[in-house]
Amino acid sequence: MSAVLEFRGIGKNFPGVRALSDVSLAVHAGTVHGLMGENGAGKSTLLKILGGVYQPDAGQVLLDGRPQRLQHARAAIDAGISIIHQELQYVPELSVMENLMLGHLPQRLGFVRARQLQDGVREQLQKIGVDLDPLAKLKHLSIAQRQMVEICKALLRNAKVIAFDEPTSSLSHREADVLFALVASLRSQGKAMIYISHRMDEIFQLCDACTIFRDGRKVGEHVRMQELSRETLIGEMVGREVGDIFNYRSRAPGQERLRVTGIVGRKLSAPASFAVRSGEILGFFGLVGSGRSELMRLVYGADRSQGGQLEIDGRALPTCTIPESIRRGIMFCPEDRKEQGILGCRSVSENINVSCRRNHRRWRVFVDDRVESRIADDFIGRLRIKTPHRNQAIRLLSGGNQQKTILARCLAETGLKVLIVDEPTRGIDVGAKNEIYAVLYELAERGVAIVMISSELPEVIGVSDRLIVMCQGRISGELTRAEATEAKVLHLALPSGAGAG
Repeated sequence: MSAVLEFRGIGKNFPGVRALSDVSLAVHAGTVHGLMGENGAGKSTLLKILGGVYQPDAGQVLLDGRPQRLQHARAAIDAGISIIHQELQYVPELSVMENLMLGHLPQRLGFVRARQLQDGVREQLQKIGVDLDPLAKLKHLSIAQRQMVEICKALLRNAKVIAFDEPTSSLSHREADVLFALVASLRSQGKAMIYISHRMDEIFQLCDACTIFRDGRKVGEHVRMQELSRETLIGEMVGREVGDIFNYRSRAPGQERLRVTGIVGRKLSAPASFAVRSGEILGFFGLVGSGRSELMRLVYGADRSQGGQLEIDGRALPTCTIPESIRRGIMFCPEDRKEQGILGCRSVSENINVSCRRNHRRWRVFVDDRVESRIADDFIGRLRIKTPHRNQAIRLLSGGNQQKTILARCLAETGLKVLIVDEPTRGIDVGAKNEIYAVLYELAERGVAIVMISSELPEVIGVSDRLIVMCQGRISGELTRAEATEAKVLHLALPSGAGAG
């Protein structure tokens, strides 16, 4: 059977980095081909070549046996290729239907036929089982809903090749099930699909074949997933034994460090109260829309609270603003790194040092570049951030390495007392996850109070000392590490189980 899509000897270099070296693989009609590897292994770079974003320095891309000149994104779309990137591509000020049909708006005499557009988009959304208002602006949707819009955009183009880059990283279980059903339907229609995910269960559930990358090279290829073990896959990805990924380290928590009492916000259905002690990792779990991130944004001061009180080491915070939170030792690592985390046009070093720069000034005027360079180099090494140098623009790094840089920024704050991390391992490979957990344990052992939000149930149970569950905008229960099982946590997270103990 001939391949619909084929990469032959693909090579790609960036200044100081060899992103891909002699990569060849084939994807057949009616199959899902998984790409696996650590962050920076070259997976997303290969997709950007397929999507016309990058041009290869060597090799060629073939569709149905014919070489392609994919010199820009429009050429890839016209060739029947749709890429769903990990960093979503959308226009926040436009509506769902305008984003879906951008470049294909039905017109008459130069005017968009709005009624025809709205009816057509609504019909297509219903066909693929996605419940979204076509008139809603993207900026008002959750990350999960924006992700579904991006997936719908690819499906509506009727592409012959569809590539998914971490498509479920921000989806609820129900939304992920919708995606999996769509993938199964597309397979039956003969589509050729590429699927990138760090979630092993998805790779084994969805993929027919799998290629493993490490350091820009293909290090393994398996054409029958049923013959591949999880241990073999991990070993080929990281080139070393990882062992227990969570590697939980117990410790004795100290005095109460942060107390939140009766905080009220626009997206909370009830006042929220909780406390976390020094040296403790407090996990927060809930389904998409449960209010986890919204609560932490209120605590940090990113959103204005409508009532309640915060205390650090027994002393009340006079205001709830981001500058005051940072001065009092509270740092926040957000879920949406592209919109809320990184300074895309700045360097890795600047992104690491931006929050603590006030401590690096000589005579309160000049920034001490030597200090900032030393701090950047230290965290680049500690967190294994893959970058050719500290002055590399952060937008050129992979998503996982951008996430590590944001975490390094939080760790660089010398007066750190409370660290709030929202989905700290979203889009990060299995080896890097192990390293992130080790950093969290190390901070806890130094007395930092950690609040960790995660939508991955095994992760939040495996890492946390104590667990709080949210449902429909309110806290529905609290469990100790010994009490926390997947069944109990899900019982509290589902609306029918809210309030149960």
